[in-house]
Amino acid sequence: MDSSPHKLYHVHGFDSRQFLEHYFSDKPDMVFGDDLLKSLIDNLRQVFAVGHINGDILVDLSLGSFVHHLYSACEFFKNIIVLKVNNRCIMELKRWVDERTGAFYWGHTSALLQEKEENSDQFQDQEEKLRSAIQHVVKYDLEKENMIDPLVLPPAECVISAFLLDVISKDQNDYIRYLRKFSRLLKPGGHVILIGSLDSKYFTVGKDKFHIFTYDEDFVRKALVGEGFIIDYCKVKERTSVSDIADYKAIIIIAAHKEK
Repeated sequence: MDSSPHKLYHVHGFDSRQFLEHYFSDKPDMVFGDDLLKSLIDNLRQVFAVGHINGDILVDLSLGSFVHHLYSACEFFKNIIVLKVNNRCIMELKRWVDERTGAFYWGHTSALLQEKEENSDQFQDQEEKLRSAIQHVVKYDLEKENMIDPLVLPPAECVISAFLLDVISKDQNDYIRYLRKFSRLLKPGGHVILIGSLDSKYFTVGKDKFHIFTYDEDFVRKALVGEGFIIDYCKVKERTSVSDIADYKAIIIIAAHKEK
């Protein structure tokens, strides 16, 4: 039996809208803007622009239902397939994709991307480009050999995973097991982009604290190399936010490609 005092994201679920409001909104009291919005968008822009990461299919396996980490991806991939572990996150994301009333507002994040581009006009419709690129939003089961059984995904050129491995892994063995499962979605030579929180213990949504597996940069590097990846990019952003609703020391973005 799990002895952790914190809830598990993939077991207990959370309020997906409250999660977005806490960590990704444009509200004045949202303290994570530099760590989780500006820095994330800037680094992923660099990863895709200089990393020769492109193709037909990108699979996104990420925590919650945020979308801004995919802005640059839709410039380099024709189709994005999003996998989610619970129905609340699926409904939250589909509300935005379908432009329904009450969808979460992401305009502040697309504006951040425009600021970074010399020709910002081409990014003014970035949200619409991303909506068009997201072809499917599918529920998955982590414990199945084929996570979306009975469906079968076509092999992808890239898998991006933001903060998910952190919250579903109880220990190092779990992390490596799930990383291996995610990498099976790739074509030979395919790329993986991992975004995670270093030296973290928990994050909070509402009154609930959720488990985060504690690891450092050295561990994730060794995990990727051990699974046959060659690391192409790694950036660690030291924490700047001041808040006790999440406990972490830094954000890591690491990109690697699979040896053929």
